[in-house]
Amino acid sequence: MTINPAWFGAGGLCAAGGLFAWGAVAAGSQIFGPTLRRLDDASRMAITFDDGPNPTVTPGVLKLLDRYNVTATFFLIGQRVRAFPGLAREIAERGHAIGNHTETHPSLVFLSSGRIAQELQRCDDAIVEATGKKPRWMRPPFGYRSPLLDGIVRRHGGAGVAMWNVAARDWRTHSPEPVIQRLRRARGGDIVLLHDGDHRVSEGKRRHVVTALEYWLPRWRDAGIQFVNLDEVPLKTQAG
Repeated sequence: MTINPAWFGAGGLCAAGGLFAWGAVAAGSQIFGPTLRRLDDASRMAITFDDGPNPTVTPGVLKLLDRYNVTATFFLIGQRVRAFPGLAREIAERGHAIGNHTETHPSLVFLSSGRIAQELQRCDDAIVEATGKKPRWMRPPFGYRSPLLDGIVRRHGGAGVAMWNVAARDWRTHSPEPVIQRLRRARGGDIVLLHDGDHRVSEGKRRHVVTALEYWLPRWRDAGIQFVNLDEVPLKTQAG
């Protein structure tokens, strides 16, 4: 049997492509730089929200968090902050952390370093203008990372890229039951991904997220879990 050397080259390209894809889209991957994806304290949980602020849902989320004395982290889209600056300000004034979720919510995988930096800077500018505080953490849209992202975030003055290890996949449904079921695996030490907004529309339908939290927050509290926002996580104690 004759072995064509080109097969080895093709196999190498496939392997490299698979490795790139894993590094770009897998929430747990550290290939393109270290990310924060778990806490090192099993008694605590970090609840995070993406794609806001959303005037039809975020106020209800804030009231619910207040009711149970929960602090959370909101990764905001710059364009949404510019549209609803008062709501971004309210998030900060209620003691929650605010993170950078880019200006326009693009996939960053194949963007140039200049375009990525622009997305981060414009989002930062919007948040600073609304709240007076620069975000500490950045979360990439869809969780998709470029090999360039970590370095750009750190040169930009951020602490790093924050991912998650429990996702409710609340964007796939408008029913609370599947979200409630997916959150059953959330435990202390987890960073939980939820959405109070929808990057496609300014007033996305996310009421089912509030309903799921109404179910779980008292149960997590009764289980002894404490809640932290990501600004409270010391850099030297991040768990990968």
